[in-house]
Amino acid sequence: MTSARSSATQLDADHPLRSVFRLLRPHRRRLIAAAALFPLKDTPQWLMPVVTASVIDVVVAGGPPEALAMWAGIAFLAVAQNYPTHVAYTKLFMRSVRRLGADLRNALTARLQSLSIGFHSRTSSSIVQTKVVRDVENIELMLQQVTHPVLAQTMVISGAIVMTALTMPTFLPVYALTIPIAVLLRYLLARRSRQRNEAFRQNVEVFAGRVGEMATLIPITRAHGIEATAQERVAEGAEGVKASGYALDLLNGRFQSLSWVVLQLLSVICLMSAAWTAITGWGQITPGQVVQLSAYFGLITGGVTQVLMVIPVGARGLESVRSIAEVLTEPDLEENEGRAVVEEVRGRLRFEQVSLRYGEAEAEAVSDVDLDIAPGETVAFVGPSGSGKSTLLNLALGFLRPTSGRLLLDEADAATLDLRTYRRHLSVVPQESVLFEGSIRDNVAYGLGDVPDERIRAALQDANAAEIVDALPEGWNTLVGERGARLSGGQRQRIAIARALVRDPKVLLLDEATSALDNESEMLVQQALSRLMAGRTTLVVAHRLSTIRDANRIVVLDRGRIVEIGDHDELMSIGGRYAALQRLQQR
Repeated sequence: MTSARSSATQLDADHPLRSVFRLLRPHRRRLIAAAALFPLKDTPQWLMPVVTASVIDVVVAGGPPEALAMWAGIAFLAVAQNYPTHVAYTKLFMRSVRRLGADLRNALTARLQSLSIGFHSRTSSSIVQTKVVRDVENIELMLQQVTHPVLAQTMVISGAIVMTALTMPTFLPVYALTIPIAVLLRYLLARRSRQRNEAFRQNVEVFAGRVGEMATLIPITRAHGIEATAQERVAEGAEGVKASGYALDLLNGRFQSLSWVVLQLLSVICLMSAAWTAITGWGQITPGQVVQLSAYFGLITGGVTQVLMVIPVGARGLESVRSIAEVLTEPDLEENEGRAVVEEVRGRLRFEQVSLRYGEAEAEAVSDVDLDIAPGETVAFVGPSGSGKSTLLNLALGFLRPTSGRLLLDEADAATLDLRTYRRHLSVVPQESVLFEGSIRDNVAYGLGDVPDERIRAALQDANAAEIVDALPEGWNTLVGERGARLSGGQRQRIAIARALVRDPKVLLLDEATSALDNESEMLVQQALSRLMAGRTTLVVAHRLSTIRDANRIVVLDRGRIVEIGDHDELMSIGGRYAALQRLQQR
């Protein structure tokens, strides 16, 4: 399984077919065994024209009847063996395809977990979902619907050529005409097919993004009475999918019809040539051989037609390979491999001349920040929107790397640490906590494995969430719904605090954790947060200044710079920015 996932991470968007073979490499033994069954499994395809021709010649010659029995026995055995061999082929091949699909999805999931927060902030979750679900499914369908016809028709064509070479070698050149015709038809389709598949895929991703956006914004849409605007945005995306999909369907329809007509005309020409040869005596072939030759040429042209017909499925699958490769080769990774593992955290954080600039932005989001936070200290960040508060929290989380300067975690440079292991010792309570669709207990213990009931109960009590559980018929086994939809905002926040408490973190980050709550809920959540913050290094971002009066230090930011620092009383006595903010909120 490891090698399969490794091959999945080596996809090349510029060479999707080569990437498909790379994906199949870990399954080559099973696939070779499946392919080896084809000559036996598809024996009836190339053998039945021989049986038919021989029976016709027996009938024309008037016997003997025993010959009919012999050919009937051969036909029966050839057909009957198809069932066990086809089942064996399906087991071997489809197990590989399904395993490959699972490996691709696992590789995508692992890569998505490794990509930076910057990537996820600029990429719609709906587009990511489309790649994991739809694109992997397209690759599975490509392997199912393309591989079998290609192998089957290869066996049939090989059998037809061998049998014709043994009985009627004069007609082999006619067979050869099908190859250049097929190549020419494929050449005519290739470029336009790729362009239209790419356009269709991109329109589907845009549409998926707009549907996800619509679902997220439904409360705001309803509140402002702009349902029609939301419908128009989705309708524009649907129109793009319709137009690009129709253009692709029309191209595929024309190609399939042209392929069928050309090859069927070639089949008619072959039949008439064989009949003319038999009538004139030029080729000395029997009536049965005319039927055999016509059947074989029908199989060949039918096989080539069938292969050409599945080319659109293959093109769609290869476009999905390109789509998945965009994620698996995305360079914007959070680099952790090979860095020092954090076994223990005391909770000291020090910003040394830290500056950060986002992408091509003209100004720095934070600039020359010097701040030493002691273990167990509570530090609050305040300031106007865009002053750099959330940026400092993301730097402390390791979601962002300083453009200049450095962040020290317990005296170790964060750039040298595996930040995944550091984050196991911290918890985050955001403004709007997200719960997954599961029970309250599962949400509290998320990611911790088997947690004792006593520990869960204690965390719920300290988070003022025990009353929520006790009021529910199924207690903490109650399902909370998607994103916690069955709970109020205050209830979700207290469950999130319980989730943080049960981890017993050394570092705690609170990002406006009470700003979206009513007064009663805020009081309960603030009490729970006070218990959570006790003895832990805590970084708080807050708009409501009343919630941070007891912080050890308050850092006032403006345009990414620290302009004031001190406790509540010190900053009020200065009469500067903090005092001005306090007066504004007390009006």
